[in-house]
Amino acid sequence: MFIPVIMAGGSGTRLWPLSRGNYPKQFIPLCGDHSMLQQTLLRLNGLDHKPALVICNDDNRFLAAEQLRQLAKPSQVMLEPVGRNTAPAIALAALEAVANYGEDTVLLVLAADHVIKNTDAFHKVIAAGEQLALQGKLVTFGIVPTHAETGYGYIRRGETVNSDQAYQVQAFVEKPDAATAQAYLESGQYYWNSGMFMFKAGRYLTELAVHRPDILAACQAAMAVKTTDLDFIRVGKAEFTACPDDSIDYAVMEKTADAVVLPLDAGWNDVGGFSALWDVASKNTEGNVLKGDVLVHQASNLYAHTEDKLVAVVGVSDLVVVNTKDAVLVAHKDKTQDVKKIVDQLKQANRSEVTFHREVYRPWGKYDSVDNGQRFQVKRITVKPGAKLSVQMHHHRAEHWIVVSGTACVTIDGKEQLVTENQSVYIPVTAVHALENPGKVPLELIEVQSGSYLGEDDIVRFEDRYGRS
Repeated sequence: MFIPVIMAGGSGTRLWPLSRGNYPKQFIPLCGDHSMLQQTLLRLNGLDHKPALVICNDDNRFLAAEQLRQLAKPSQVMLEPVGRNTAPAIALAALEAVANYGEDTVLLVLAADHVIKNTDAFHKVIAAGEQLALQGKLVTFGIVPTHAETGYGYIRRGETVNSDQAYQVQAFVEKPDAATAQAYLESGQYYWNSGMFMFKAGRYLTELAVHRPDILAACQAAMAVKTTDLDFIRVGKAEFTACPDDSIDYAVMEKTADAVVLPLDAGWNDVGGFSALWDVASKNTEGNVLKGDVLVHQASNLYAHTEDKLVAVVGVSDLVVVNTKDAVLVAHKDKTQDVKKIVDQLKQANRSEVTFHREVYRPWGKYDSVDNGQRFQVKRITVKPGAKLSVQMHHHRAEHWIVVSGTACVTIDGKEQLVTENQSVYIPVTAVHALENPGKVPLELIEVQSGSYLGEDDIVRFEDRYGRS
């Protein structure tokens, strides 16, 4: 049985404002009821495999854990303290697999943000890939191109390997210009580089030792001091931070003599931007994809998405219109790759919208910053059944909690009380307090903060069941 290794890092900047640093696209239900991460795992149903290993960054650990819990599928989460690209991340997974199951364990490396429409075709290619991996090959899956795409890297195939299903990898090539992409398409010798791989854990580590021993040494050092924190595997931060940044393509696949490519024709899309999202979505007779409360008149080929208010679109075509609670994007469908330029501007201006939505998820639930002004802030807080916020205090703000639904167990300076619907409680500045939902239904409350400083960093935690400091 192989181990699925799900790469769930990345920020999905081309899908801003839906995708942001603390809630990137792989955790969003962009193409159905499940998130992209969940769809990646559900796509494996029917294949015989070991528990999946999901690799993500520390900031998104609770999102990943909660979405895995919802699926009730056995899995582990490994945390990268910093991003170091795919070669080191896969090395961590391979070292973990060898330690638990042995060097011959096969890894299936998948991205958490791909769409694959034909699951049966996907399963057949994975089965073929596993057999090649067991023979010592390093397998990549090349997407059979449907058009001359300039946004993907390509793989050029060589001679057939073992059967007419697989080919030697002759070359990895960078994203081409339009004329070159057309030539690739017409030749029939090129595939889109999917970023999916399959090989024995030990074989990958052997190749890494030959071609990038510095990456392997850093990853071994990081794994040597790994710890387990709740449901998370944490590797050594200092050791992994010292690791060079490199992709698996550059570090291993372009250098090994054992790389093979399996063609995959299964309705694949990496959902790299809103145009791709429009491509894979169901459309009405005018070619419009409409999500939420959207009205249109004499408009066509739109992608329109709104979260919290009515959006009306009149007399235009080929546009992307995205409304979230704190931002609006309007772009031509042919220019959606340039959304990342807006994200760059937000970063340069140090604006919070690049990282945070107005609604922020926490391991205990979520909060929505409804209103704010000089010396006050209003939040709508949802606490999951059985969940508890940290025992904490604030130096600069007082808080007033009004319970809208459910029951709150509130502790203030050691005194515990139950607060039910339509009741409220006041927490003075510097009071040590905690909030817990002892019930079976979500707790909804309104929090009014007042004081001289209302930043999220004005929290002194004394106790936290989620391991936050």
